[in-house]
Amino acid sequence: MSHARFPQPSRRGILAAGGALGLTALLAACGDEKKSGSGKSDAGDSGPWSFKDDRGTTAEQDATPKNIVAFTGVAAALFDYGIEVKGVFGPTKTKSGKPDVQAGDMDISKLTILGNEWGKFNIEKYAGLAPDLLVSTMFDDAGTLWSVPEESKDKILKLAPSVGISVYDRQMTRPLQRILALAESLGADVKADKVVKAKKRFEAAAERLRKVAKANKDIKVLVGSASQDIFYVSGTNLSADLEYFKSLGVNFVEPSESAKKASGGWFENLSWENVNKHGADLIMMDNRTATIQPADLEKPTWAKLPAVKAGQVIPRVTEPIYSYDKCAPILEDLADAIEKAKKVS
Repeated sequence: MSHARFPQPSRRGILAAGGALGLTALLAACGDEKKSGSGKSDAGDSGPWSFKDDRGTTAEQDATPKNIVAFTGVAAALFDYGIEVKGVFGPTKTKSGKPDVQAGDMDISKLTILGNEWGKFNIEKYAGLAPDLLVSTMFDDAGTLWSVPEESKDKILKLAPSVGISVYDRQMTRPLQRILALAESLGADVKADKVVKAKKRFEAAAERLRKVAKANKDIKVLVGSASQDIFYVSGTNLSADLEYFKSLGVNFVEPSESAKKASGGWFENLSWENVNKHGADLIMMDNRTATIQPADLEKPTWAKLPAVKAGQVIPRVTEPIYSYDKCAPILEDLADAIEKAKKVS
């Protein structure tokens, strides 16, 4: 896991005194809408809805949720199963106005964006959507919903039931299964041809990666993330994607436990002067927009790395969109890169 999973954005109060009054009015309106039935889904006559999440908490509604708000990557995964959300929070739109990598195939022009970066969440806009359900991932074992601001979570979580899908310290197959189960509960046809084919493609990609990794055991893969002053080397023992790739036999560079201690076990901090500490044949670089991308790196020590000189640098989808459709290509691309890589370390 890279440093950008725990960014420290400048924070300001979500609500000023006047804003709080506006929120009160919105809350009242939201309650009136739900009492009148306008907040219920088209599947409302199918009876009550419930889903037990990875916190052990059961979210419940009188009918299948229709006004869903989700972290961008989760919304993109649900979209792949035919479930569309009303609002999103998290990186959604780039500075140029294009969809962020975490937005997947969603038409972001149709979405209400409650916050376009990690930890930003407009409560008034959220209340205005009359939400039936909030969904996010979790990157710890404390049940912390990803990108829901700690300082305003109590206000946010009072407005609608919430579901947390854990991507912490488990292999990626588990959140894939959980997102699929959530989508099914929300009305997705999990036996649709598109879904079945995507799952088969994922399984085939996993088997191919296993075979390629076994045939290329000497290829060392380093997982990195770049900021202006620090290069972060990720360990594999907490990230769902890396844990899975490691289980398939990929030979990762592993920072020592002592080196990862300052980050809670996620990664090692290196100065750019020491970026060559670990030998690697293939480098996977954090593809999120909050990090510096390889094409924009102008550090002399980076350019001198053997893997960089050999052109053996590929993106790492650090926060995968957990649908089979989006995860299969990740495995395929990694298998291709390992198979083509030359031993340079």
